[in-house]
Amino acid sequence: MQGLRFARWVSLAAPAVCIALAGCATLAASDRGLSDDPLEPMNRVVLDTNTALDNAFIKPMAEIYRQSVPLFVRDGIRSVIDNLAEPRIFVNDLLQGRPDGAEKTFVRFFLNTTIGVAGTSDFATGQGFPKQSGDFGQTLYTWGFADGPYLVLLLFGPSNLRDALGLGVDLFTTPPALVVTGHAGVVTNAVVGTVDGMDLRSRNIESLDEIVASALDYYSNLKSITQQRRRAQLREAQGLKAEPQELIDPGVPEAEPQR
Repeated sequence: MQGLRFARWVSLAAPAVCIALAGCATLAASDRGLSDDPLEPMNRVVLDTNTALDNAFIKPMAEIYRQSVPLFVRDGIRSVIDNLAEPRIFVNDLLQGRPDGAEKTFVRFFLNTTIGVAGTSDFATGQGFPKQSGDFGQTLYTWGFADGPYLVLLLFGPSNLRDALGLGVDLFTTPPALVVTGHAGVVTNAVVGTVDGMDLRSRNIESLDEIVASALDYYSNLKSITQQRRRAQLREAQGLKAEPQELIDPGVPEAEPQR
């Protein structure tokens, strides 16, 4: 049983480096400002490792994916994967005391699953129901949990102690993880997670290249950008107006250059 759980964890975790390197995974910050970084030497080593993996394998595969799969197909895949996350977002919005966000998420899931044909199109956004944020790291934040030290996780990238715990919960509560179990679940989760990570990485090729090229210190620049993005999500969890973000949401198809 423990071996199966470990295999399932690995199958879910493997593609997350794509998301983390693109600044789209669960990231560290608090509304008080940037968190302390007492583990910076170790964090830099882990970031270098993640970057080497990205340069050697992930980015080239993402480029092939973008060149070989038509844009409308990629947008459909993105919509389906995003739709799978709506039940998890709905539950976290409720746990955060955000009934308006939960209501919008419920309507989104219903509309996109039915009229949007199993989530292949985001029909709900055009009807005034934009996607909401909602992860367990946010929920812990609204419950008063402190950030803890800034961490760069192997495969997952920028995070902190609280959000790392939240990420673990999210991985096991986002379909298909809760729906398909056993060996079929391991395979299904691996396929969905890999496609998810590859699609997100393909939508951030230029933006990440620009960060790398323009930064005097890539580690510090990536940390700052991802913390700003996370801070905006935490403000949303509190019902506050989001601050301007420096990194475009990779889930928005319009942000991707036409090919």
